[in-house]
Amino acid sequence: MAENLATATRAAMNRPPLTTIIQDVAVMTLAEAHCDMAAFDRRDLFKVLLVTEGANELHYATRSYHIDRPALVFTNKLVPYSWEPVESSGEQKGFLCAFTEDFLQSAMRGVSLMESVLYRVDGNPVYFLDEAQLRYLTDTFLRMRQEYDTDYPHKFDLIRNQLSIMIHEATRMQPASSQHIAPVNAAERVTALFLTLLDVQFPVTTQIHQPILKNAQEYADRLAIHVNSLNRSVKEITGKSTTTHIAERLVGEAKVLLLHTDWSVGDIADSLGFEYATYFTNFFKKHVGITPLAFRNAG
Repeated sequence: MAENLATATRAAMNRPPLTTIIQDVAVMTLAEAHCDMAAFDRRDLFKVLLVTEGANELHYATRSYHIDRPALVFTNKLVPYSWEPVESSGEQKGFLCAFTEDFLQSAMRGVSLMESVLYRVDGNPVYFLDEAQLRYLTDTFLRMRQEYDTDYPHKFDLIRNQLSIMIHEATRMQPASSQHIAPVNAAERVTALFLTLLDVQFPVTTQIHQPILKNAQEYADRLAIHVNSLNRSVKEITGKSTTTHIAERLVGEAKVLLLHTDWSVGDIADSLGFEYATYFTNFFKKHVGITPLAFRNAG
């Protein structure tokens, strides 16, 4: 059984490398990606990874997971994460499916991926697999990968359904235990997580946009730490408050949208997460000294 599994996995990995990734979904082997796990950091996509061989440390928000055996791993753009290869562990092997929330939404019956247990910051992103689970999920990824290469007009419906079933299956698994590993400098790590989370929310390219976190409490909640700890760490490391960092980034993005789009002030306010255009106007004037419309006309 294990031999058949390894043979099937090698067959998929020996296909020619993918040259493009479509906008909504991609299915590939880790070998086809021509890189290690650390390279999968395009953070505007959700990702499901099936790790079949190799070892890595996954640092996910303020937790760490030692992945040294077959596992199913979930990541998304609003929970900062990084991969750290374990020396002498050999090449990481397995499969990757990257997709947008819109791609999967119709198959999830209106359930928000951001609020599902698999993607919430207080959820568990790692599920270690027994032999039967590994065989089932490998077969699932193989079908998805093979379908991805076909010209069948409804292939993305099939991939969407397979992905949905896989996510539902994972909800019945026992999640792995994490370790709250204290870094050499806890303040540096917390600050790095905050700045990463701030960075991945920009630029705003469409008026239909994931909600932007707008205050220190929302960032602390997303990182599963106390807001006082976040504020203290950011101030210690950068010399600026959390609120200042957030305001500077919002103002910078607002200026870009005012000068380089034809969106109305109301549209820009909405895209940046302000409930009312007047709130955005007051915020912008406080930090820039003039109203958004005056800034646009002066540009």
